[in-house]
Amino acid sequence: MNINSLLKHTVTERFLRYVTIDTQSDPASETTPSTPKQKDLGRLLVSELLAMGVTDAHMDEYGYVYATIPANVNRAVTVICFCSHMDTAPDCSGTGVKPIIHKNYGGEDLILPDDTAQIIKLTEHPDLKNQLGNDIITASGTTLLGADNKAGVAEIMDACYQLINHPEIKHGTIRILFTPDEEIGRGVDKVDIKKIGAYACYTMDGESAGNMENETFSADGAKLVINGVSSHPGFAKGKMESAIKIAGQIVASLPYDLSPEGTENKQGFVHPVAIEAHVETASVDFIIRDFDDDKLAEHANVIRQIADRVLKNFPGSTCTLDVKPQYRNMKSVLDKHPQIVEYGMEAMKRAGLDAKLCSIRGGTDGSRLSFMGLPCPNIFAGEHAFHSKHEWVSVQDMQKAVDTILHLCMVWEEQS
Repeated sequence: MNINSLLKHTVTERFLRYVTIDTQSDPASETTPSTPKQKDLGRLLVSELLAMGVTDAHMDEYGYVYATIPANVNRAVTVICFCSHMDTAPDCSGTGVKPIIHKNYGGEDLILPDDTAQIIKLTEHPDLKNQLGNDIITASGTTLLGADNKAGVAEIMDACYQLINHPEIKHGTIRILFTPDEEIGRGVDKVDIKKIGAYACYTMDGESAGNMENETFSADGAKLVINGVSSHPGFAKGKMESAIKIAGQIVASLPYDLSPEGTENKQGFVHPVAIEAHVETASVDFIIRDFDDDKLAEHANVIRQIADRVLKNFPGSTCTLDVKPQYRNMKSVLDKHPQIVEYGMEAMKRAGLDAKLCSIRGGTDGSRLSFMGLPCPNIFAGEHAFHSKHEWVSVQDMQKAVDTILHLCMVWEEQS
């Protein structure tokens, strides 16, 4: 079936509408969602779903949006779910996003008009070579775009519209889930797995068209607390042991080849992400990442060993390192359900893409959903340079993602 011949895509219009809504999450907040403005997008999605005829669409008190596309065949078909997150990253402003469509991209560098120092260069974004003749969407130079993950949201929403309006696309029951706070690691903290009631899930939150990720980092968080010795600075000789300086020496001693900027592919890292320091006490927050669970403990030991070595020069000071698990590599779960990945790869091939199975140096909602009983690989959404002012996505890649969702629904119907 040639889906492109059947459908008039609306994914771009949806995307342009969604990115103008500020949904930045806040790691310092203790509420769910961490920012109430995320519900602004949630309410819009619910209203659009209801207008399509999705009668059970609703948002719960925590900002999660749930919906169901009923089966249109008279036999049992495995229930699957599609998921994307509504929030954008706290790394870069999401206020006042002004999306710009660069028509018929010709390989030139893209100069963003509201800050001409912001230039998306072909030499720095190699996937732009695959976009010649396509239409590229960017922000204007002062904010991120929000393609991570509003591209995925728009793709799922457009697929819902097409499923409802094209009964010739045969499918079983399809669940829809939009989550808050994924960017701060809390995307599924309050999710209702029983309400979803699916066998498999697919997050639409990946990068290049044709990519599916069945493997993520495993992740721990760690907090190093340093207790120094305070003294009046005028009388501190031989007494003061500044926790600020101890923390600085520990961070400066971390090996380059165990840092994000010094690693790639399957290499893990230790990354200090926040420091709060005073003379008497200091704390350093780390994220620890690796594809191999066992290596997480080894990386944490590197921090301990460096701290112990530095503290030998500060005999009156002490430190503690508290390590807590965050999420684990979803591959160990997905390998037990190979058809979930196989059907996804088949759907991308039917959409005319060169399907490629990849690992992601990060995590998705699917990482945790997989260990909550809902195996969940990650399919491309077309987003690039996420968390930055250089973020971009192409119209054509988003359309291919919609095609992939629709083909995936049909593959599950055929195979059930």
